[in-house]
Amino acid sequence: MQFGIFTIADITRDPTTGAVPTENQRLKSMVDQAKLAEQVGLDVFAIGEHHNPPFVTSSPTTTLAYIGAQTEQIILSTATTLITTNDPVKIAEDYAMLQHLTGGRVDLVMGRGNTGPVYPWFGQDIRKGIELAVENYELLRRLWTEDVVDWEGSFRTPLQQFTSTPRPLDGVAPFVWHGSIRSPQIAEQAAYYGDGFLHNNIFWPMSHTQQMVQLYRERYEHYGHGRAHQAYVGLGGQAFMRKNSQDAITEFRPYFDSAPVYGGGPSLEDFTRATPLTVGSPQQVIERYLTMADHVGDYQRQMFLMDHAGLPAKTVLEQIELLGTEVVPVLRKELAARKPADVPEGPTHAARVAAAEAEHGAFDDAYRFETGDNWTGLRAEDKQGQEQLR
Repeated sequence: MQFGIFTIADITRDPTTGAVPTENQRLKSMVDQAKLAEQVGLDVFAIGEHHNPPFVTSSPTTTLAYIGAQTEQIILSTATTLITTNDPVKIAEDYAMLQHLTGGRVDLVMGRGNTGPVYPWFGQDIRKGIELAVENYELLRRLWTEDVVDWEGSFRTPLQQFTSTPRPLDGVAPFVWHGSIRSPQIAEQAAYYGDGFLHNNIFWPMSHTQQMVQLYRERYEHYGHGRAHQAYVGLGGQAFMRKNSQDAITEFRPYFDSAPVYGGGPSLEDFTRATPLTVGSPQQVIERYLTMADHVGDYQRQMFLMDHAGLPAKTVLEQIELLGTEVVPVLRKELAARKPADVPEGPTHAARVAAAEAEHGAFDDAYRFETGDNWTGLRAEDKQGQEQLR
């Protein structure tokens, strides 16, 4: 299984000191988190996409490229790429570029996001959210898998003989997870394409998560991509740890009580009972997360939110070190021992390239001048024919 951390990069006042990080400090802390995550053996670092305060993650590719230049192994992902309000052409270009610059250490979580006002900011209608997600992703896949695309839809201008550049690294597009908390249509979309489904269940009871994952697995098998238990599933998670569990509860409580996302709601005790949030010792986190597969089956990716609610940067780094050195090694060993041999590993670029080569042969990465001409809309041979007619 792949283990990682994700950040939504919120700027939140520390309730114990009143300190508020600057945007610059918050961005630099994310880079520090990613570098430490790699050092302690985590597999994935992911950032969300938001275009409104108090968040500073409006440009995931810029941030991930900067992190990619300072790391060597960790997979760089998004916690959400807004498939509804981003142009699929720009997504295709940006993440293929990031693939090349990081040696393939890139995948994406496609989602609609949770901020309603973002739709009109980018010229879209929130009432068309599902339709946008379906149509935009269909185009994105074609841009990555077809060298020349003719396309017409409802939400953007048509494309004639269009080639997205650069082409995906080694002829293999980034792996895509479809992220949704409550929309069965998105679970269906993930299953239809044989992509991954990531249920970021940090605010939801396990019964709901179980239903969504089960739907995705059943439909994955229905579309012929493999058996239901072989589908690609990811989960969200949250933890706060100290060696002594009571110390963890005492330290985390003021952050929980004042957090913008759940402050003023259920008590810390009620919330930890109902959701994956685990506050206590590393052993308690291990015991809690060993049970997740009992509800959703063997899965490929477990992500943790560690840096929200105004927690100091130093504290967050301490949490990442505990996760990587004390929790994940045990989880990795125990869950690997349970996993059936026919359940696939977490997706990596190298493994996907090897699978593609086994099925289709080696990819020819020579630049193909016969692809579409995005200036004239004609292929090279079409232009030659026109010259001959003259």
